[in-house]
Amino acid sequence: MAGGARTQILIAAVLFGTTGTAQAVGPELDPLAVGASRIAVGGALLGLVALVAAATGRLRAGTGGSPLAVLLAGACVAVYQATFFVAVADTGVAVGTVVAIGSGPAFAGLFARSFAGERLTLRWAVATALACAGVVLLVLGGGAGGSVSAPGVGLALISGAGYAGYAVASKRMLDAGGAPEAVMASVFGVGAVLMLPLLAMVPAGGLATPGGLTLVLYLGAIPTALAYVLFARGLERTGASETATLTLAEPLTAAALGVIA
Repeated sequence: MAGGARTQILIAAVLFGTTGTAQAVGPELDPLAVGASRIAVGGALLGLVALVAAATGRLRAGTGGSPLAVLLAGACVAVYQATFFVAVADTGVAVGTVVAIGSGPAFAGLFARSFAGERLTLRWAVATALACAGVVLLVLGGGAGGSVSAPGVGLALISGAGYAGYAVASKRMLDAGGAPEAVMASVFGVGAVLMLPLLAMVPAGGLATPGGLTLVLYLGAIPTALAYVLFARGLERTGASETATLTLAEPLTAAALGVIA
């Protein structure tokens, strides 16, 4: 069962890894508008998945968390998405993704230990250190493109912390009995509501073009709705810190796609 959970997380991480490249090769749009619209589409699709699961009797009732926990996780999603897309636009797909996701396991371990009482093992520490070193060396040695920008790296670190906070908060809800589909739908629904005002504050006209619609629909359906359902199902049976380490497959995917693209 644990092996199957890890496989689901790895598949989700590979799908996550296509996000930055899709933004880079798509039409030139405001990164905040892309992030907000991605979460809006993804949140709507996750809600639909939860409704279908409930209608077919495959969904447990409840999210397993208090309204405050759902709000916290949703806020972390909003922070993660907004800062990630701006970081990628500023410092490149490979660098932005490596810093954001590469820092995630360290933040997740700290948060899981501090707020969830999760025990951090030597195996986790060694695996995380080696994996982080590996992805950094891969990008720096492979010339995957993108200049290193201090503000971009800072935003990517904030993104990594937001991602870790979302993972730890979601894990607590799943441990409390929440169904993966219900947890993801509620959390991303809150994240979408928090990010929607951004669409009124930034240039968003390009989203209505064929290229813009294609990009947003892809980002909302594949690396959001599908990937996060797989992610939550794997997270349900795996620790938050180990899950964050497994998702280092995301920057590996992003780096490989950065070289190809």
